[in-house]
Amino acid sequence: MRLALYTGIILAGGYAGLTPALAADPTGDWRVADGVANIRVAQCNGSMWGAVSWEKQPGGRDENNPDVSKKNRPTLGMATLIDMKKTAGAEQWEGQVYNAKDGQMYSATITPVGTDQLEIKGCVLGFLCGGETWTRVGPPIPLSTASATAKGAPKTTGAAPKAAAPGAAAPAPTAAAPKSVTAAKPGQKGAADPVGDICLLPEIAGFAH
Repeated sequence: MRLALYTGIILAGGYAGLTPALAADPTGDWRVADGVANIRVAQCNGSMWGAVSWEKQPGGRDENNPDVSKKNRPTLGMATLIDMKKTAGAEQWEGQVYNAKDGQMYSATITPVGTDQLEIKGCVLGFLCGGETWTRVGPPIPLSTASATAKGAPKTTGAAPKAAAPGAAAPAPTAAAPKSVTAAKPGQKGAADPVGDICLLPEIAGFAH
């Protein structure tokens, strides 16, 4: 039985320029088999996690979740690959996957195939297994610094400007730094990337689903 997995969405087209050295890296943005969503996979606190990073039809809700309190939560930014650990001696990660199509959790594995494909397989109680292949649409994502950021650390502030000496000419105003017009990269939250670093999402940061 083919296990259909709902996750995020991405713009059509593959990602060029990947090298063989990245073959075993499951991080990055992946287009699901039916093209309805894109899943961003990143390493958070030693495990692989995946979350919906783009939807073909915006505004999705987790309406099939058996937990009534979650039925109205947005599917954008929702965790789908849950706490996946590296399998010893294999380029494979295993954990759980959340299937929003039926609101159920399944045991699952993810396995990179070459540089541009990710195989995901899920099983119910060890049988009725199925899977699909996702296509890479974004480059691997560097290890998140979210877990290394100390909470409550004092913010760095600039020194107070010195008062000008009497009679001295006022300093010439400096030109404002130009605003970036480039699209945000995976892991960088912005208008073009509303999800950003998935390790900072409350659902993943709190290890809860």
